[in-house]
Amino acid sequence: MRKKAIKRTTLPDPRFGDEQVTRFVNNLMFEGKKNKAFGIFYNAIDIIAEKSGEDGLEIWRKALSNVTPQVEVRTRRVGGANFQIPQQVREDRKKSLAMKWLIGYSRGRNERSMAQKLANEIMAAAKEEGAAFKKKEEVHKMAEANKAFSHFRF
Repeated sequence: MRKKAIKRTTLPDPRFGDEQVTRFVNNLMFEGKKNKAFGIFYNAIDIIAEKSGEDGLEIWRKALSNVTPQVEVRTRRVGGANFQIPQQVREDRKKSLAMKWLIGYSRGRNERSMAQKLANEIMAAAKEEGAAFKKKEEVHKMAEANKAFSHFRF
């Protein structure tokens, strides 16, 4: 049997003291430039707070929860045919997917700076719109459409 991977603990971030922020920044980071990634994230939070007049971190948390998927489809081979089987998403993977979608769709936006892109995508996700939220809806629709195959999962 294979050995289980050891879960590493992430340190809380310097400004908010939140481990989830550090995880988000680690996903945002390019080529080991963590300080730059923190700068981008904090600037985005400041932009959000300035535009909305509310706490930027709370809006970010709301956006993450809005983008978090509950179910996903996994491909499984049964009797020579591939089926898309809907499955519940593990808690850890839910957070990871939500963060990756938010960051990925932020990078594809057309604003000037990455902080601006990220801020706008987070604000859109908090209002239940934007590309990342659309992706979650798409994944849920796929799972709903393939509910007939759910008896194949073990």
